[in-house]
Amino acid sequence: MAKDSYLVGLIGSGIGPSLSPALHEREADRQGLRCLYRLIDIDRLGVPPHAVGDLVRAARDLGFDGLNITHPCKQLVIEHLDALAPQAEALGAVNTVVLRDGRAIGHNTDVTGFAASFARGLPDVPLERVVQLGAGGAGAAVAHAMLTLGAGRITVVDALADRAAGLAASLNRHFGAGRAAAATPDELAPLLGPADGIVHATPTGMAAHPGLPLPAHLLHPDLWVAEVVYRPLRTELLRTARAIGCATVDGGGMAAFQAADAFRLFTGREPDSARMLADIAELAGSVDSPTG
Repeated sequence: MAKDSYLVGLIGSGIGPSLSPALHEREADRQGLRCLYRLIDIDRLGVPPHAVGDLVRAARDLGFDGLNITHPCKQLVIEHLDALAPQAEALGAVNTVVLRDGRAIGHNTDVTGFAASFARGLPDVPLERVVQLGAGGAGAAVAHAMLTLGAGRITVVDALADRAAGLAASLNRHFGAGRAAAATPDELAPLLGPADGIVHATPTGMAAHPGLPLPAHLLHPDLWVAEVVYRPLRTELLRTARAIGCATVDGGGMAAFQAADAFRLFTGREPDSARMLADIAELAGSVDSPTG
């Protein structure tokens, strides 16, 4: 028998301003469902990221139907789950956990969410040479999405050289040799000159991490820029890129589409992605002091 009420939550650090509760609860209301979405902030609880396993077990014992997982727990949560969907297993990162029949199954809707947003916001842009900033959990997801969308080669740039190298190696195993490479920030200048576009997948641009993720003078009008940060929708990177004529897509679409995919996993109901995109525009656009 189909349920008409759901208890879900978000585990992560500094998640107080998250729009996930509003996105899920609004869509549930429109579908005649009752959804309670709770924030489980490890900072407020005073526990380390490695406590994510205890939090997942507690949520399962308390009758939660599912959880979203965000920074810094997307990779740490994996060892505490019963199974992984193929996408999450390939990525080594989980952002959605379905709790059902005593089991915790990990999924990743960041990949599909970013892919849908990119295809909608930057259709028909060249994808031969892509530079991505950031190799964390979100970075793994968007890199997989870009290669799935047909990017010829993606160079992953991260201040942590081992992390960039690890992601590039994983991408090459999954998509074929030569599809990905790793670099450090001091190599950006020669990389960006001939590049087609930039994908930004670090926290820089959020209220807690203001500023640009790269020197402004490295941007040029022939680049497209895809942003992952969605609070604010207009990050300093997007403002700077648009000012010099770059085609851009903000992080709102990824947030809306990944939430829609998670809603489908939690409830088994088909969400209205267009309505959830409108929700993001309203909610994120109305914030005076946005954060991630």
